[in-house]
Amino acid sequence: MATIKEKEQEVIEEFELFDDWMDKYNYIIDLGKALPGIDESNREDKYLIKGCQARVWLLAEYKDGKVMYSADSDALITRGIIALLVRVLSGQAPADIVEADMSFIDRIGLKEHLSATRSNGLLNMIKQMKLYALAFQQKN
Repeated sequence: MATIKEKEQEVIEEFELFDDWMDKYNYIIDLGKALPGIDESNREDKYLIKGCQARVWLLAEYKDGKVMYSADSDALITRGIIALLVRVLSGQAPADIVEADMSFIDRIGLKEHLSATRSNGLLNMIKQMKLYALAFQQKN
């Protein structure tokens, strides 16, 4: 399985294919549409990420030494953003997730093209993913 850095590089290369931000937004929306999402029964408050403008549900499970994430959102762009994060971090060891610098977000210019509330939501998504990884790391 690819490392976090390798997955980040894949995302960077994909975003370099687009010249303007409207195309990049459309790509993010397409990623969101392709996200498998989560079962309706898991759309509970306990899985909601606090501090996001849209509703974002994030689940994490620990399997064979790796953290597996699944997520969903009720907003298309937000769903695409969480799809990117799931793609990069899911299937990785907890320690690697906790240590990940997530530099690809700046490299693709995502944070600077989000509204303040969406940017804050992005940071909260990353924080929650790292908190899950930290919890799994401490169980071992």
